[in-house]
Amino acid sequence: MKTFLFKTQRTIERPLTEVFSFFSNAHNLAVITPPELHLEILTPAPIEMSVGTLIDYQLKLHGIPVRWQTEITEWDPPHGFVDVQRRGPYRLWRHTHTFLETEHGVVVDDSVIYAVWGNQLVNKFFVRPDLDRIFDYRSDQLNEVFHQD
Repeated sequence: MKTFLFKTQRTIERPLTEVFSFFSNAHNLAVITPPELHLEILTPAPIEMSVGTLIDYQLKLHGIPVRWQTEITEWDPPHGFVDVQRRGPYRLWRHTHTFLETEHGVVVDDSVIYAVWGNQLVNKFFVRPDLDRIFDYRSDQLNEVFHQD
């Protein structure tokens, strides 16, 4: 199985505890996800985050309804966590979130190792452009959430 790596990083000028608190609330994912994905978190709030927590979602990828389930496999507040797809559109999805407090704010690092059905071509023409767009939107939304310029 061919895997791909997607990485993005940004700095948020807020305290570590505030940034981690936002990202560790699974329901905030809907706030930073493009509206055309129609993301709905199916797991009722509040979601107690810890190793083993399962979170169910529903969304639309290119108009096709998809159910997605992730599991929190690592939990290290306030420094990071990992979610892994247990059911969903990818052959593999392992998303590592890390948070590093610096003198300029919190560096938020997203690293996703993933594999797709159809391998290289599907990734090149669909999945990678989608990830770029989704995380660009996320960055814009985080500017609004945290009142960044």
